[in-house]
Amino acid sequence: MKDEPVRQRLLAEATRLFAEHGFESTSVQEIVAAAGVTKGAMYHYFSSKDDLLHEIYMRVLRMQMDRLFEIADGPGTVQERLHRAAADVVETTTANLDDSKIFFRSMHLLAPETRKSVRAERRRYHERFRDLVAEGQRSGVFSDRVPAELVVDYFFGSVHHLGTWYNAKGPLTGAQVGKHFADLLLASLGAGHVDE
Repeated sequence: MKDEPVRQRLLAEATRLFAEHGFESTSVQEIVAAAGVTKGAMYHYFSSKDDLLHEIYMRVLRMQMDRLFEIADGPGTVQERLHRAAADVVETTTANLDDSKIFFRSMHLLAPETRKSVRAERRRYHERFRDLVAEGQRSGVFSDRVPAELVVDYFFGSVHHLGTWYNAKGPLTGAQVGKHFADLLLASLGAGHVDE
C-alpha cells in the first residue's frame, strides 16, 4: 500500500493530460514527468498508455456498478430504487466528468480485446438497470408501452451526453441534474413523482 499514491498520481495526471490534450497527443513521458515518477514506475502499475485509459474508465464504472447493485437490491419500492439509481448515475458521472469524457472520446483507440471487455462490463451495468425497469413493468407500476431495453438506451444516451454540456460551475449541481433526470425517467414510465 505504500506505493498506492504513485498509482493514484499516475491516474490523476493521465486523466488531466488526456482531458487537456487528448489521448493520442499525450505521451508516456509527459505523464511520468507530470506525476514525478520514472517510466519504470509507471510500467510497474500499467502495461501501457492504453492500460491507463482503460483504468481511468473502469474505476468509475466499478464504483457506479457497486452503487447500482446496492441501490437495486436495497430497500424501497421499485419506483424509489429506480429513481435513486437514475439520480446516482448522473451525479457520479458529473462528479467524474473528465474520466467519462476522455473515455467516450477515446474508447475506439483501445485494443480490441480491451474494448470488448469494457463493453461487457457496461452491458452488465445497463442490464441491472434494465431489470429495475422491467420489474416495475411486470408489476404494473410502470407502463410497458415502450420495451425496457429501449427505455434504458434512451436514458443512458442522455447520461453519456452530459460531458458535452454539463458544467460544475453552472446553475445546477450534479445532484440536482440527477434528480431532474430521474424525475423525467419515472414520468416517462407513467410512475408519477417520487420524493427522494
